[in-house]
Amino acid sequence: MKADAFAQAARAAEREMRAVFPPTPLLRNDHLSDRYGADIWLKREDLSPVRSYKLRGAFNAMRKVIPAQSLFVCASAGNHAQGVAFMCRHFGVRGVIFMPVTTPQQKVQKTRMFGGDHVEIRLVGDYFDQTLSEAQAFCAKEGAHFLSPFDDEDVIEGQASVAVEIETQLGRAPDRIILPVGGGGLSAGVRSFFGETCAYTFVEPTGAQSLGFALREGQPVDVSPINSFVDGAAVAKLGARTFARLRGVDPVDVIHLSEDRICTTIVEMLNVEGIVLEPAGALAIEALSVVAEQIRGKTVVCVASGGNFDFERLPEVKERAQRYSGIKKYFILRMPQRPGALKEFLSILGPDDDIARFEYLKKSARNFGSVLIGIETTRPENFNRFLAELDTAGFTYTDITNDETLAQFVI
Repeated sequence: MKADAFAQAARAAEREMRAVFPPTPLLRNDHLSDRYGADIWLKREDLSPVRSYKLRGAFNAMRKVIPAQSLFVCASAGNHAQGVAFMCRHFGVRGVIFMPVTTPQQKVQKTRMFGGDHVEIRLVGDYFDQTLSEAQAFCAKEGAHFLSPFDDEDVIEGQASVAVEIETQLGRAPDRIILPVGGGGLSAGVRSFFGETCAYTFVEPTGAQSLGFALREGQPVDVSPINSFVDGAAVAKLGARTFARLRGVDPVDVIHLSEDRICTTIVEMLNVEGIVLEPAGALAIEALSVVAEQIRGKTVVCVASGGNFDFERLPEVKERAQRYSGIKKYFILRMPQRPGALKEFLSILGPDDDIARFEYLKKSARNFGSVLIGIETTRPENFNRFLAELDTAGFTYTDITNDETLAQFVI
């Protein structure tokens, strides 16, 4: 589809959506604008009826085959499932949604809430590949319509409605738009709509760099195993159709951010702005710090792609953010087994240092015991003094803060 024809189709899709839900807000953020010396706007997809942009693609793909088709199937553990469920209820059609057995109950319940009596949820497989296989087999057997989360031209066209709204709300294309990337549906749609009228930054989590590797290899490649923490963007392989639309992206415009780093933005946006973002929804905002020099004085739109955040994850998110920021560290410490050793260690702590974790197992037949200790402080540089005094006192220790293998078992 040529660019002009795609833009017209995206505008038509956006007009049809207005019967279902209003445009999501495009809001200038003074806090970020002041920090980066730019005009920063947030496209708040976290404020859609299902708290993500996924209902757009589902709506567009479904409206094109109804009423000829009345049975829809998808495989998803998150936002796509909720978007499909919402649209099944809207159109009054039946949906069968396959989700992994390991899907958190909160996500299952929200999907059921959005779909009501119009959806059936089947929990199948421990891993998504198993879930997808079952969904596709069921689809073929029943003659249903499979709704891909991203690798579908109608879905891409529907996601492009985000760009249509931005153009209308801003009155023009922004100087730069920053987009999170998973399977590529949102990025492919927005880039196909705006074309060369603006600059782009595409952001992926470090543990799932599907676009970066696809551009490097000249085709979508499976980057498994992936880190699923940023679940809204943790996709092992970019879609073939989305890659066809993203093939010309300059690799320089694709960046990746560590999962811990993304957590700092989730915490900041919650504490400072009162905005609840899921990890994928925070990707574009955290990317501002990477492109800070490029955006000074420019108008920039960050797509906050979703806000489906389970608050049971908040302690983990805070923990990751503190570790990334350098204000919390974990050590394995050799503690001499003699009277006064613990008191000596405690005297090394500064006024801003706090013990967040302490596990000590005394071995009666040994001269030293191992201690797992977590220290939380107010500024990263406080650890320079703390570690220097540990060395002076002759304590032996190992910093395990960034040892992912150990962290899985002891932190």
